[in-house]
Amino acid sequence: MPTPASASTPFERGLWMPAEWEHHEATWLGWPHEQADWPGKFPAIPWAYAEIVRHLARVERVYLLVQNRAAESHVREILKKSGVHLAAVDFFRVPTDRGWMRDSGPICVRSSAGEVAYTHWFFNGWAKYSNHNKDAIAVTNVNKKLKRLVWQPSYKGRRVVLEGGSIDVNGRGSLLTTEECLLSKRQQRNHGFTREDYAHVFRSYLGVTQVLWLKNGIAGDDTHGHVDDLARFVSPTTIVTVVEQDPHDANYVPLQENLALLKSMKDLNSRPFRIETLPMPAPIYFDNQRLPASYANFYIANKLVMVPTFNDPNDRVALNTLAGLFPGREVVGIACRDLVLGLGTLHCMTQQQPAGA
Repeated sequence: MPTPASASTPFERGLWMPAEWEHHEATWLGWPHEQADWPGKFPAIPWAYAEIVRHLARVERVYLLVQNRAAESHVREILKKSGVHLAAVDFFRVPTDRGWMRDSGPICVRSSAGEVAYTHWFFNGWAKYSNHNKDAIAVTNVNKKLKRLVWQPSYKGRRVVLEGGSIDVNGRGSLLTTEECLLSKRQQRNHGFTREDYAHVFRSYLGVTQVLWLKNGIAGDDTHGHVDDLARFVSPTTIVTVVEQDPHDANYVPLQENLALLKSMKDLNSRPFRIETLPMPAPIYFDNQRLPASYANFYIANKLVMVPTFNDPNDRVALNTLAGLFPGREVVGIACRDLVLGLGTLHCMTQQQPAGA
């Protein structure tokens, strides 16, 4: 597998993490198989994934991880029945534990010349689940075929833990994240890391020169504060964030706090960001468990934005808001009321690979 010189970093080689709306070569997905993640609802989940693949395969390639040859045959049949353009799907027989590729897949970087490489961060099951070892090496196994340049970020002599869902970038040097996820001692990713440590790491491996810190994530978030359920860049100068209108809801105060922080933030040119808002759906519970349903977990693909919907009156508000923010893209709602039982939806499932030269 190609690897860079150990002394270099992506930043030193002129690579940075592009914004999600920049052109993709492909989207990474891991086919669902861990039935315990969707207790009582798993039979519906493969068909929900098939619908997502159907939309993605219309606009870009899909790199789809499956457990083995038998699984690939089964998945092909599901996708065929669902009307998927199979010629746009590349299968990788790479075992996973769960396969939430936003967090265990590669975070891609690109140079101005169009070189695309991977940063492969250490994945520790969100500092919560013990069965994460297959997910932790999935990028290495897929890259045996793709043969991309790859870095395994390290700092102060140890590999750095980072999930893609904990960050969001504008491709112009700014990065959004939360204190709850990266600085809390609960589900602690990197023991002893400070804001300054993260700033150094993000600069070295993602080309980031400005880290924007929000406070806490949404209720029900199993990851303890991922930003992709909370606030997202939709242009270099615009951030969309979720707000809760019910003052009695658990999300009301933390989301108001984050909104105030966002309104106080400025970009690298010392200009305030444009802040737009999305509503929250009514709380969703299953077996007395609050689920992390959020319209902020949308995914930006080529010519397309897929938005989670929850059979809620605010679905249409979220779709209309995002349609206004992405006038050049088709905005499609994807039913996620079953999918969110797995404690994630569209953005959590996907990881973009930017196009090269």
